[in-house]
Amino acid sequence: MTIFEAKQFGNKEINSPTTSLDVNCILEYITGFSKTQLLLNSKNELSTEQESDFLEAIKKRQTGLPIAYITGHKEFYGYDFFVTPDVLIPKPDTEILVEKTLEVIWNNSFYKNNDFFFTDVCTGSGCVGISIALQIIEKTNSCPKVFLTDISPKALEIAKKNVNHLIPKEFQNQFSFLQGDLLTVFENKTNHNLIVSNPPYIPSYMVDELLMDGRNEPRLALDGDFDSAINKKSDEEGLAIIKRLIEQSKKILLQNGTLILETGEYNAKKTAQIAKEMGFNSTQIYKDLAEQLRVVKIIQN
Repeated sequence: MTIFEAKQFGNKEINSPTTSLDVNCILEYITGFSKTQLLLNSKNELSTEQESDFLEAIKKRQTGLPIAYITGHKEFYGYDFFVTPDVLIPKPDTEILVEKTLEVIWNNSFYKNNDFFFTDVCTGSGCVGISIALQIIEKTNSCPKVFLTDISPKALEIAKKNVNHLIPKEFQNQFSFLQGDLLTVFENKTNHNLIVSNPPYIPSYMVDELLMDGRNEPRLALDGDFDSAINKKSDEEGLAIIKRLIEQSKKILLQNGTLILETGEYNAKKTAQIAKEMGFNSTQIYKDLAEQLRVVKIIQN
């Protein structure tokens, strides 16, 4: 089977909104060629092993398994992250969370403070916290202390792998990986200037619909109504975990400290209201690439 024949076969066998892109991504992964090189080498024969891997990848994609889980890679904020079904696949809309967090860091000159650190809660693959750190490193040639927390030990293993893969070796010891329930790992120490999070925020009934297509993303990282830390399922429209995160943040943020988090477009306004009800007086909501409400910034006054 040549590369050209593989493309034709894949385009017939895969039925998705991005069929051609899916096939190209699979072939790039299997051959190591870029998109341009695939075109230039379209008459090249795949090796027996490559053809077998290609056919197996096509079968997996037919079940609905995302390309990122098939290849084990996903680009986020210009960086290449390892991903597995133990973590969410990084989404382009989450990049606004990184951008707004960096604005907080630059505007407050946190990077000039030797004691500055930040925490990425529900870190998953680590894409948010690691991308923020890489931007600081690229701008200042220094790295603050970074805490990556998650309730899933398997997710933390992926985050560690991505730190080792992406962070320059001299800065890797700046990262700590903490397994536990949101911010309880800090035992209510009031010492945080900045907390960032992309927590589970989808209502349970919507998670069921999302997972019907075989995407295999972890329910633990999606369902905002099932709180595994306290083994409780609520009917909060995806806000149960967000409520506890805001409450915990209130206890450990310093004055003028910032909690910045991603929410569903249907929950951004409710999240800001919950923060006000808990005593935060300053909130701001930002839109994502699709002009949907996405990120909420909450400041401790």
